[in-house]
Amino acid sequence: MVTLQQLPASVVLERIPIPVLAVMQDGTILFANTAFAEMLGYSVEEVLSLNFEQIFYHVPTAESVLSVVHALANMVVDLAHRDGSTVRALMSKSALRRSDDQVALATFQDLTEQLWAEER
Repeated sequence: MVTLQQLPASVVLERIPIPVLAVMQDGTILFANTAFAEMLGYSVEEVLSLNFEQIFYHVPTAESVLSVVHALANMVVDLAHRDGSTVRALMSKSALRRSDDQVALATFQDLTEQLWAEER
């Protein structure tokens, strides 16, 4: 238990083999783990240089980024892969859900191949 209490959250999130993304209200990407970056064909540093609108397709621009993330919770979203293709992934609810949170933190499950096979 002591070991877990001493690990910074960013270290734990990086070690999780599931894609994780944290985004601020203004669309700035605060955190992406290696699994998220690899899902989109980028390095972590490259993902951190992008913003929300550059990786999420079909997002209403009139709404705040956090409200969009909350509205898309538990839904399949279209993400932009580096090569121009679309990655379809199930996005979780934000782990940060208080009304005063300025950050959304979500996980993703890549469904691209599964959905492609079902559409055949």
